Amino acid sequence: MNKLNSALALSQASGNATGSMVSTLVTFGLVFVIFYFLIIRPQNKKQKAAQKMIEAVKKGDKVITAGGVHATVYTVKEKTVILKVDENTKMEFSKSAISSVVVEKSAELDKPAEKEAEKPAEDKK
Repeated sequence: MNKLNSALALSQASGNATGSMVSTLVTFGLVFVIFYFLIIRPQNKKQKAAQKMIEAVKKGDKVITAGGVHATVYTVKEKTVILKVDENTKMEFSKSAISSVVVEKSAELDKPAEKEAEKPAEDKK
């Protein structure tokens, strides 16, 4: 009788371990999916946008470097850019040091003018 009880206990434990393992795998899968959509995917999009911005830099663009230097692009090379900081001062930076490209104010001013033209006549009172 004692042997029968121990055999029954072993069979129940092995069945419970399989169910526990499946639920653990499902939980890990859900955690991975959540991390993918909340962390990995947005980071990849941000990295691709930054890479496109760096590739699109051309002579005459106003940029800000990671160190906070505001300058105008003087020359673009394969891996570096020469920035004109002052009239007589030029500095060479790695392209990866560019953190943002400054948008001209005239381009910003054109956009609201277009939106106002689209508004109905009632809004312009």
